[in-house]
Amino acid sequence: MIVLGFLSYHEGLIKIPNKEIMLEFEKALADESFNEVSSIIKRSETMLQATLNQDSQTVCDILHEIHNLELPILKYNDENSLSCVVTLAYLSARDSYRIEREEKNGKGYTDFTFYPRYSYDLPFILELKKDEDVEVAINQIKEKEYAVKFKKEYQDREVLIVGICYNSKTKEHSCKIDRI
Repeated sequence: MIVLGFLSYHEGLIKIPNKEIMLEFEKALADESFNEVSSIIKRSETMLQATLNQDSQTVCDILHEIHNLELPILKYNDENSLSCVVTLAYLSARDSYRIEREEKNGKGYTDFTFYPRYSYDLPFILELKKDEDVEVAINQIKEKEYAVKFKKEYQDREVLIVGICYNSKTKEHSCKIDRI
């Protein structure tokens, strides 16, 4: 696709190179056969914006929707399911972030680390917990100093820290987003 000119590659990113091809791509996504793919992409774009805007309620709503629609009921309560839900929820974030899972940071391993590809995007760390309070996730990020690497690399910028928890009894998600 790159050789044929339908996509361009620059600094590790693949993009649609011009408006005409973008219009054709949008037309294809509007086709009924791409309806589910288009819906997933839009939902993940909303998820990223909600996170960056510190809109915890929207984050919870999207996680709940994906958890209910995309995962089989037998796996609903394990921690890996929550990780899969988060991966799907942040699918479009890969356009503007390099996402690392289980990365060594500070005094432990972060569940998800989002490195911005562009200087205007905020870096953020996401910690997942099952059957815990969101404060446990937020405190773990702070106590284990997961943001030290970001603070060193992005000296003058804030870092978002995101705690996401799933309650297996109530089947509810909770979220807290702070800036440090």
